[in-house]
Amino acid sequence: MANRLFRCLYTDLISVNNQQIRYGHRIRGKPPNLARTIEQRLEELKYKDPELYYNVDIGLPLSQKSNKQMFSGWMNQVAKNREDPALEKKVRNREHLIDLEVAKEDWLKTAAPTQMRTIADHYGIFNDLYGEAYFHPVVPLTIDYNFGDPELLARVHRGNLITPSEASNLPEVNYEAEPDTLWTLLLTTPDGNLSNPESEYCHWFIGNIPGNAVEKGEQLVDYLRPIPPRGIGYCRYIFVLYKQDKKIDFSEYKKQQPCLELVERNWSTLDFYRKHQDYLTPAGLSFFQTEWDTSLLDFYHNTLKMRSPQFEYDFPKPYIKPQVWFPIRQAFNIYMDKYRDPKDINKQYFMQKLKKIHPFKEPEKPLKYPNAVRFKDEEYIPSWLKLEIRKERLGWGRYREVQK
Repeated sequence: MANRLFRCLYTDLISVNNQQIRYGHRIRGKPPNLARTIEQRLEELKYKDPELYYNVDIGLPLSQKSNKQMFSGWMNQVAKNREDPALEKKVRNREHLIDLEVAKEDWLKTAAPTQMRTIADHYGIFNDLYGEAYFHPVVPLTIDYNFGDPELLARVHRGNLITPSEASNLPEVNYEAEPDTLWTLLLTTPDGNLSNPESEYCHWFIGNIPGNAVEKGEQLVDYLRPIPPRGIGYCRYIFVLYKQDKKIDFSEYKKQQPCLELVERNWSTLDFYRKHQDYLTPAGLSFFQTEWDTSLLDFYHNTLKMRSPQFEYDFPKPYIKPQVWFPIRQAFNIYMDKYRDPKDINKQYFMQKLKKIHPFKEPEKPLKYPNAVRFKDEEYIPSWLKLEIRKERLGWGRYREVQK
């Protein structure tokens, strides 16, 4: 017992379940069997009283075709396929091909509106545009950007990535509609407003569209290519198609074209819908994500006549403990580098790189087996220096730049 106690006091390592834990290690917080999981903590943070916060469906009703009817149709088709021996042979030999266009048409008629609503919820589309409201995109939208070659198209799906250069031209929008109906198409972004963070930007507004002839609609705000600022990450650009019950006077939203004043494009989808909700119903939805690229420099400078905005993180200076004479249980070289000027450290490694570069000689060949080469005067080399030599041979850490 005394020997065991002496060994516990003498060593700085504690063995728990055959694993060594450093001296002074403490488990922070509650033990795993009592602590809450991440899912439980997120549920508590996102909890909202259902009597005060509830979502309202503001869209068109879903298809009247019941799930039972769709399921029975699928089961009948499955039964027919099982009775076809030729089809079974193709499937077993992995030779049966599925027409993806037919599968997509079936998906658009069945589960597409519900799944697209789930995707839009995931990206926060409804919350940022309509607050506590949502809708099912029952009218599929086909939106294509042509960026040069007619055969090269960037299609807008549900959150896919499209660069600003690819979306610089006016897109081609198609959807199925009766010729005697009226529609409104809006392209907005809730991200990256430079004058009012709570506002959106309206990038395209066409009202009173007869049927699916978008080119015959009333263009109230001309098309503006995506302009995500540099440094804020991905921005969402959202197409929303509204069905009109009658012709609406949108003259108050008419802007001088081309509208290059970004302040004039400030927009609120929620205010717009509240004002015209008696005659407008959201029916279609499609959106993409984009981020800054070099093509925006010329557009900001020469078209918008402004400097290209750039956002950067302002990191606070790291805290470093006051230096002590005898640091215990700390690597000697790493501890000393904490209190050196980073410029001196970079200079040291840069000089090491210059020593290996000769303008008229080939670079030295790397060691074939670095860990198998003995150290010189191995008895007099401290352990920290051995580790540094090993890192230099293998090209680890800062030595990766030295060996380039």
